[in-house]
Amino acid sequence: MEALVIGAGLAGCEAAWQLAERNIKVTLYDMKPSKKTPAHSYDGFAELVCSNSLRSDRLENAVGLLKEELRLCGSLIMECADKTKVPAGGALAVDRTKFSDLVTEKIKNHPNITFTEKEFTKIPEGNVIIATGPLTTPELFEEITKLTGKDNLYFFDAAAPIVTLESVDMKNAYRASRYGKGEDDYINAPLTKEEYTEFYKELIDAELAPMKDIDSQVVFEGCMPVETMAKRGEETLLYGPLKPVGLPDPKTGKEPYAVVQLRQDNAEGTLYNMVGFQTHLKWGEQKRVFGLIPALKNAEIVRYGVMHRNTYMNSPYLLDARYRLKNSNQKLYFAGQMTGVEGYIESASSGFLAGINLAREILNKPPLILPDITALGGLSAYISGGAVSKFVPMNITFGIMKPLGMKIKGKGAKAEKNRLISQRSLEYLKENLEEIKDGNRNN
Repeated sequence: MEALVIGAGLAGCEAAWQLAERNIKVTLYDMKPSKKTPAHSYDGFAELVCSNSLRSDRLENAVGLLKEELRLCGSLIMECADKTKVPAGGALAVDRTKFSDLVTEKIKNHPNITFTEKEFTKIPEGNVIIATGPLTTPELFEEITKLTGKDNLYFFDAAAPIVTLESVDMKNAYRASRYGKGEDDYINAPLTKEEYTEFYKELIDAELAPMKDIDSQVVFEGCMPVETMAKRGEETLLYGPLKPVGLPDPKTGKEPYAVVQLRQDNAEGTLYNMVGFQTHLKWGEQKRVFGLIPALKNAEIVRYGVMHRNTYMNSPYLLDARYRLKNSNQKLYFAGQMTGVEGYIESASSGFLAGINLAREILNKPPLILPDITALGGLSAYISGGAVSKFVPMNITFGIMKPLGMKIKGKGAKAEKNRLISQRSLEYLKENLEEIKDGNRNN
């Protein structure tokens, strides 16, 4: 019983570890250290290239819950992160070099894992997990394209911000579809002329995120940043994403001066996308400038707008909740950012589930599909079918998990709601831990 894992980033290492812990012989491949992507510089595995912070460690935060779930379930990445952490308040930050060295050491010393330095330009046969990251080499990218269809792989990520429905001020918004076509599919956030003028001035003067060399080659055809469009003239947006035509405000019976439309972004209707607002603004600037829109004054942005190089799949069409390629005769799984999960911990979580499920398939056991009351399950549900508009990569957020089904009111309601969601998840995982760890040699 053997498996191959391509890519020794966080997702690939986690997948290889979960397979090996279930007594599957694993060959882990990576082209490092001989060849590196433009984003990599260190020779070790699981290199953190952007930040030494793995974000919040608090259970009131969705990524804090995801980390605790992984700890509970036996994650290699979380074990190594906890052993190499440095002081960072409520966040989990690590010494990047020590973290990479520890992951590398544990992988290379596992009796069921063999590391081979090799670059793949073809998809190998057998039991395979591809975890080559957002900078997958052009040759392998082309092979995946042949397998999945060119319309199901994206070469860069150009996405608008996503906000939670509960944070939208509906006193300053209304539901309607343009010209009444549809069943009030959009939430519309109107602006007066004075509000639009203030928003416009702040938008064109807002600070842009620095452009990396690997991003500067990307041509954003058909998805121009909203701030770039705005700089063409003060009225340009009024004929583009803020066009008010056909959207009369029911309060006045007249069309407002400008309208920002929000479109449902997940099947549960808890997340909404700012239509036409793909942007290259810094995240803090997005919060400040978009907060000038009255209905979004207190909006919770769970996914900021981004425009950067990022190879990712149309996962809801291609992958199931196991991270397995649908309708494939081969046991072929994908993991990491190329599946549409955004962030280091999210990448590790995809590798965790892909590794477990490939092992279970090899061992002729039923798949492990976690429910969306867990962060692990919510994320796998999102990438395998939770998006209802154009699929975009997503960090873990409570918005893609099953709601509590009850209202929490009063001071600190949001934190209490999140705490209860986390408690529900961890209780479920503890009750089912034996099944999750089934086959683990240390179980």
